[in-house]
Amino acid sequence: MREPSAELIVDIGVIRKNILYLKSLLNPETKFMAVLKANAYGHGLKEVTLGIDDIVDGYGLVRIHEALEIRENSSKKILLMQGVYNNQDFDLANKNDLDLVVHNDDQLFILDNPNINIWIKINTGMNRLGFSPKSFSSIYKKHLTKRQFTLMSHLACSDNPLDDLNKKQFNAFDEVSKNVQTNHHKSIGNTGCIINYPNQGFDWVRSGIGIYGGYSADNTLQSAMTFRSKIIEIKDIKKGDRVGYNGRVIASKDMKIAIVYAGYADGYPQSTFDKTKVSINNKEVNIFGQVSMDLISIDISDISNCKIGDWCTLWSSKDSINNHIANNNLISYELMTRITDRVKVSFK
Repeated sequence: MREPSAELIVDIGVIRKNILYLKSLLNPETKFMAVLKANAYGHGLKEVTLGIDDIVDGYGLVRIHEALEIRENSSKKILLMQGVYNNQDFDLANKNDLDLVVHNDDQLFILDNPNINIWIKINTGMNRLGFSPKSFSSIYKKHLTKRQFTLMSHLACSDNPLDDLNKKQFNAFDEVSKNVQTNHHKSIGNTGCIINYPNQGFDWVRSGIGIYGGYSADNTLQSAMTFRSKIIEIKDIKKGDRVGYNGRVIASKDMKIAIVYAGYADGYPQSTFDKTKVSINNKEVNIFGQVSMDLISIDISDISNCKIGDWCTLWSSKDSINNHIANNNLISYELMTRITDRVKVSFK
């Protein structure tokens, strides 16, 4: 066996299928922005861009260096979703034809340049970023009556259609929209909105977690990420033996355990609960003991054909990342973006 390494396999084809499915729910006139912030949620910024450029209308980023990297590989619209905060970054954005979000008073200097495409963010109830409707009204009258812009907001609870905050945010957005000229574009839809409120797609939707398959409420979306590593040791332990740091788990019977070459230094959560399910030789098995920096112990007592060098799949499109988060009080965003650079990455 070669020196083992945890591996991340990203299936670009799955990302494409997820995008096409989400687009099928929308009015054909609605434009689709793929959110590729944080290295495309850990999936590889350049590779994802090249793999989906022909089926999306634009890209959403937060960090300007990632926006510039995409610009090297695409001529599509690129939106810096939190805008810029200084003249140096503004000049870079302007030079590279980036759209900018304006969400607070410190960014109003952006409006002094009539040539840059701007998106004005309204706080409709998430209370994170954006102008209040009252503040926006003043800014609109002072700066925006004679220029094109996109009016945007962000939904806090769109993955839960029973939450009444959704209706409140839609109503607030509609009220603001009524007071601007009708030729302005609008955007409020994220993944949850696309699935639960497709009629609120307006001119642009901005989908992040859904295109990678981390949205648990829709089984059509598949995880595009497979995270796996190899077994490097197999041990027989006796009833009463303790396993791992702190001896946290105790064998209730004679057992066989596999030691897998991955740990929290690779991005696998140290907080993972015992009995979290992983897969070896197409069979579900349980983690047994505390995850350490480089190793994970697995109960393989019920697998007769397990051997050193076999793969252990921690999550994949089949063994969905959503099953992992459901049992560990985590979110898929966190798992996807925490994979470290010592993990070998490949694409298909």
